Amino acid sequence: MIVVVCPGQGSQTPGFLSPWLADSAFAERLAGLSEAAGVDLARHGTESDADTIRDTAVAQPLIVAAGILTLGALLADGRAERLGGIAGHSVGEITAAAGSGVLADDDAMRFVAARGRAMADAAALESTGMSAVIGADESALLARLAELGLEPANFNGGGQVVVAGAVGALEALRAEPPAGARVIPLQVAGAFHTRYMASAVERLAEVAATLSPADPTLPLWTNRDGRVVTSGAEFLDLLVGQVSSPVRWDRCMAAFADAGVTGVIEVAPAGALVGLAKRGLKGVPTVAVKTPDDLPAAFELIDAA
Repeated sequence: MIVVVCPGQGSQTPGFLSPWLADSAFAERLAGLSEAAGVDLARHGTESDADTIRDTAVAQPLIVAAGILTLGALLADGRAERLGGIAGHSVGEITAAAGSGVLADDDAMRFVAARGRAMADAAALESTGMSAVIGADESALLARLAELGLEPANFNGGGQVVVAGAVGALEALRAEPPAGARVIPLQVAGAFHTRYMASAVERLAEVAATLSPADPTLPLWTNRDGRVVTSGAEFLDLLVGQVSSPVRWDRCMAAFADAGVTGVIEVAPAGALVGLAKRGLKGVPTVAVKTPDDLPAAFELIDAA
């Protein structure tokens, strides 16, 4: 059983779309996605520097568009019918919604563009950030977060939890972490997936009300708790609420294992989720589709299954 996974914010790097846009078919498709999002994705994916594409309002549509380009090739020629399912991490859930047919591609781009703007505006209200905590006992970490007024944002599996909240509290956590833990500040301007995103949830609910989701055509796991969601309307509601609730990627990977996963393919901009899979799904073959040159390996993994 092959599972396709779609990465979240932070996976983008300067120029990562250049190999894709060397193909006129991908370039033409990206132009349509750019129009839907109202963002010049070709420029940001080929010319913009790291600081520019770190901007939430740019990064999120850029990541989802890259995933949609990958899925267009990956799911063609009957391969969609041979997949075991799809899931996304954080904003990657919008990519997964497009790949599973819950949202039309253009609707996915309009939704992610609104998400990026809303989350950027929410992040600007207070000085907040995020840090990765590695190697902590989970109960000890949660107790320390409660002391500091911080919240867990991403449970990534493999002993990694991303936490978020006020910058001063994150600095205090780094100075006095739980026993045996390392705290690594992340270059993210906001406490995503926490209470600080409440205003973004309200705005996204308004956008979601204008969309017409369909039920998924592939098994589709949710970040909320790792279960398979069969209703498109429910998944869209989960996409809205996800902005201020923790990403349970650990539970998604546990669900993949329970379902008998035999391979994981990560769409562009790939790398992060394959890395987590190597720790959380030991021995399961993976393919990270970073450029079109990686597609044949992904096709081979699907065909072998």
